[in-house]
Amino acid sequence: MSLTVTVLGATGSIGRSTADLLAQHDGRFRVGALVGGRDAEALAKLAREMRAEFAALADESAGPALREALAGSGIACGAGESAVLEAAAREADIVVAAVSGAAGLKPTHAALRLGRTIALANKESLVCAGHAFMRDAARYEARLLPVDSEHNALAQALGDGRVSDVAKMTITASGGPFRTWTRERIQAASPSEAAAHPTWSMGMKINIDSASLMNKGLELIEAHHLFAIEPERLDVIVHPQSIVHGLIAWRDGAVTAGLAMPDMRVPIAHCLGLGDRLTIERGRTLDLAAAGSLTFEPADEARFPCLRIARAALSEGGAAPTVMNAANEIAVAAFIRGEIAFYGIADVVERACEHFAAAYRSAPADVDEALAIDAHVRAWSTEALPPVRAAG
Repeated sequence: MSLTVTVLGATGSIGRSTADLLAQHDGRFRVGALVGGRDAEALAKLAREMRAEFAALADESAGPALREALAGSGIACGAGESAVLEAAAREADIVVAAVSGAAGLKPTHAALRLGRTIALANKESLVCAGHAFMRDAARYEARLLPVDSEHNALAQALGDGRVSDVAKMTITASGGPFRTWTRERIQAASPSEAAAHPTWSMGMKINIDSASLMNKGLELIEAHHLFAIEPERLDVIVHPQSIVHGLIAWRDGAVTAGLAMPDMRVPIAHCLGLGDRLTIERGRTLDLAAAGSLTFEPADEARFPCLRIARAALSEGGAAPTVMNAANEIAVAAFIRGEIAFYGIADVVERACEHFAAAYRSAPADVDEALAIDAHVRAWSTEALPPVRAAG
């Protein structure tokens, strides 16, 4: 009997990798629903190829284009928040939650409330509302499977082991495009230079987060919630080859590591398999002899202050990670538009965290509260951006 899969964020990098795997194992899976952002043509093409039952776009204005693109296919469709939530609530054995940013909170939580198995690629769900998500996952008996390569490696390395026996969990970072750059050169970096990730092919915003190491900060917060482990037992190490994704150091001195070639289909396949191993066609086999050497170095929080800020938010707890994420999304967008320099991202985020430290001490009680905080911080952070100078 085939398993029904829903993909939230179907047209992004995780969605495309998921589609490739589903196509390779066509008889094992069927597609219940696909959700995209605003690209009607791309979503319609994917829905036709995967024979989806339902397709939805977050951008309500793109609804007519989606209906036209799917005309005659028999695939039901919709647009806007209600359509996205309808897609998330449809019957599914596995929901791949890959909508980027805080926009992924509502649809991911809608699926979680129905007790679905969630292949979680939207780390912001746990960054912004981790306490509420983990509480509700237990309440509704939903299963959260980590798609991020680092957390998936940690989950596999942990196996049946007990978190109480773990001395430290470490996630790796490639170091991004600025790993060997001076602070002065980083400050003058352009958005295209920041987006040139040396290992992974991801969306623009995630690439920028990787360049600042904010992505690693978000992943530390995600790991804290996924594994119920204290911040002081979490760490980051830079590993340019991106072959070791996560390491678990046990209290007896042993270390278990999760290794794989940098291919997001590996952790996605692990989630889709639900305990079975799926074959990946055209996958690159890890050959350590060919790799030659694996190198590691400490993360430099002086050149990459976003990691320091994220660690502080994790230690502070409450709504600090929610505030940090909202300010970061605004600051990254401003950097992409050329309105602030690269280190302006960390400056905006740190000022937001300081400004809201007293106002939001408690963790959001639910997704609605998390999104209300998110909206408040976004508005403040937008106002806090420096004025854009006129050209000439």
